[in-house]
Amino acid sequence: MWWHNIIAGLVVGILVGMTGMGGSSLMAPILIYLFHFKAKYAVGSDLAYGAISKFFGAWRHKSMGNVDTKLVWQLAIGSIPASLVGVYVLHWLDKRGGEAASHTITAIIGYALILVSLVVLVRSVPKVEAWFEQRQMYVPRHSLAWAVSVGIVGGFLVGLTSIGGGTLFGVALILIFGLKPKQTVGTDIFHSCLLAAVAAVGHFFAGDVDIKLVEGLLIGAIPGVLIGSNLTAKMPDRALRPALGTILLLIGLRTIC
Repeated sequence: MWWHNIIAGLVVGILVGMTGMGGSSLMAPILIYLFHFKAKYAVGSDLAYGAISKFFGAWRHKSMGNVDTKLVWQLAIGSIPASLVGVYVLHWLDKRGGEAASHTITAIIGYALILVSLVVLVRSVPKVEAWFEQRQMYVPRHSLAWAVSVGIVGGFLVGLTSIGGGTLFGVALILIFGLKPKQTVGTDIFHSCLLAAVAAVGHFFAGDVDIKLVEGLLIGAIPGVLIGSNLTAKMPDRALRPALGTILLLIGLRTIC
């Protein structure tokens, strides 16, 4: 089945390269439904794969000056401990609930997918996206209380499900902190990489990371991201977002039904 993991990494990598979002949101359900991994292994391995795959992008954006380092660490004050709480809750559910816990975890992932899909679909509306662009013209501001609060909510969700880190934090960076486009992307990727790495370490020590699975996903994802990036010009982001949002919504609904 190892080659299946490579194909999954390739397909998701292409989508991430074209849209810049949806990696973890797509990978977790693929691992659960197509490859029949237990939910905890899907979440842990997804986070490990995501942390490694995002590292080079995070480093590149940092070197280009696109990362608001102060805001990253403010978010991390809340997100890192909250992600480890999410890891603990996932592991606790699995240990205490047996087979029923797997269904509970899968349902939580389904609701997280629906939340992310709605965000993606709303941002697909031209007027909404235009409003976001206007919002990005504001002067960035730092509020420790807001940053820690956003970090706690997003970090817990990522630790528990591996879903929503990039998409939800990206929206918060615009709506709450008013970052400009390049800063939004760079800060989001850098923080998501840091958050995924910490959560992945937590899952690793909990025994929830399949190393061979992560290797296969990375082998497919690296060329996939490059291919997707080259296809962006031919398939504009405005056309891809509704399709991606619809796919995530359908998977989420199927998961909870």
